[in-house]
Amino acid sequence: MTQPSVKTIQIKKVNDNEAIEQPDLLAVEEPLEIRVGYGEQSNRQQIKIAVTMRTPGMDIELAVGFLFTEGIIRSTEDIESVKHCEDVGRDEKGNVIRVELKSHVQLKLKSLERNFYTTSSCGICGKNSIDSIKTELCYSIDGDQVMNAEVIKLLTATVNKSQFVFKHTGGIHASALFDLEGDMITLCEDVGRHNALDKLIGKELLNNHLPLSNKALWVSGRASFELVQKAAMAGLGIMVAVGAPSSLAVQLAEETGICLVGFSRNNSFNIYSQNNRININ
Repeated sequence: MTQPSVKTIQIKKVNDNEAIEQPDLLAVEEPLEIRVGYGEQSNRQQIKIAVTMRTPGMDIELAVGFLFTEGIIRSTEDIESVKHCEDVGRDEKGNVIRVELKSHVQLKLKSLERNFYTTSSCGICGKNSIDSIKTELCYSIDGDQVMNAEVIKLLTATVNKSQFVFKHTGGIHASALFDLEGDMITLCEDVGRHNALDKLIGKELLNNHLPLSNKALWVSGRASFELVQKAAMAGLGIMVAVGAPSSLAVQLAEETGICLVGFSRNNSFNIYSQNNRININ
């Protein structure tokens, strides 16, 4: 059974000297445990890969997208099945998902010893070094992608019109996929920025749409190293963020050939890398 993404609670709203009790909507945040089954059919093993605080919905896409952007799987050919676990306690029901990998997939268990632990605010906390989180890219970035500046200025408004959970709660992030003409293809929401992007990439991977060449990515909030890394894994060449990028995000964008745009709001934006890919005229 799919869990709700929005929850109603009673609050006391204070305005000037008046306090009124009224209902309010919150974005739901629940833990999702991702387990992986692997090995020969005669000797299947299980490992707990990650616990992430997410907004319920698109859990399968989230799990698949996470495994792909972390370099654990390379394509849908690596997946035998993916589903929520039924043999769990009542409190865990709907919050544990198992991805069965095909027997040919070799897990690098030593690299998994860091035991991925992600939260809704930061996806790379606890990782020992930058080198340990750089993953081998599956695709080369298409350097011919060009987007018009006027199109980029419209992306945020387009997303705002379509964000259902954000509209009702104001407390959720989003990732959106656009074609180069500015038409929105996919929108995913989650309390975690990295989760929203993993949901989007997982959905496109399951639909066999990767690499996402000739597409542009829009993300709410800032552009972190991890989000740029995930975009690069999916073959995206243009990434537009509402907020600021970090120094490592810009460095990685340059290294992988991503055109990174930040502060895309109020009819303006900054270009931080590959500025020849934005047509200003």
